[in-house]
Amino acid sequence: MNTTRQGAAVDARGIGVEGPRGWAFQGIDISAQPGTLIAVEGSSGSGRTCLLLALTGRMRITEGTATVAGLPLPQRMGTVRSRTAIAHVPGVVDLEPALTVGEHLREQALLGHRFQGLGASLPWGKRHKEATRARVDAALAAVRLDPATLPKGLRTAVRDLERIEALRLSVALGIMHGPQLLAVDDVDLKLSEAERAQAWQMLRDLALEGTTVVAAGSDAPADALTVRTTRAKPAAATPAPVKDEPSSPVEDEPSAPVKDAPRTAEQDEHRAPVQDAPHTTEEEAAHAFAETGRA
Repeated sequence: MNTTRQGAAVDARGIGVEGPRGWAFQGIDISAQPGTLIAVEGSSGSGRTCLLLALTGRMRITEGTATVAGLPLPQRMGTVRSRTAIAHVPGVVDLEPALTVGEHLREQALLGHRFQGLGASLPWGKRHKEATRARVDAALAAVRLDPATLPKGLRTAVRDLERIEALRLSVALGIMHGPQLLAVDDVDLKLSEAERAQAWQMLRDLALEGTTVVAAGSDAPADALTVRTTRAKPAAATPAPVKDEPSSPVEDEPSAPVKDAPRTAEQDEHRAPVQDAPHTTEEEAAHAFAETGRA
């Protein structure tokens, strides 16, 4: 298995995701060592978010072969999900505007105690408090989010954060449990040029520390491994031959049955398996996850 303790190697050959309306993305090749910063570029609707979800085991690939941390996809999607994390994906992992920065961090830290063998410790115990504080401090330091610079420190509500601060918080929550691969969507969404540079530098630093980072956006650093998604063009319809004599009018044929709604990996774990049919745009993929709860 080609991994390090922190990072996950990614190897993909001709992968794609096809839904009822066509291909979300197709023909993607990636070969990245652990600790690589992978920048996903492409126009809106070209399948960038779907690619992030596929590489983290949250959307089933329908074409090609891929391994993440040595685990084949889609065969080991569940294990890949447990070793990866996603951040800043609208409709999939959202910050709660009414909650404070500290509340988000403490909640996420508590979820990780079972992975550190602290599940049996009492939440008010000294060991538990020290572990929670250490986990929170490490995440904040990694994304360079200093509570002292916020209006009310850790008691600042998410709604009062600047966009770059909200991005840093999202990434801090994503790395809290030490994933081998972190996927970040819309890195440069509505950020200034200076803030975009800060965002990419944050992700580059995470990669230099060993975590493999896959991020969708533009203006990526020159040393990032760039992957471009493009929407496949639909095949042109063949025109029907024109007859010499007019034909009698015919009633419209019934339309083909509509396929089932797209299924997420979380749904597959609790219901009988059926053919996956992921949506073809980032927004639709996010809505599919939102309907079944937080990923």
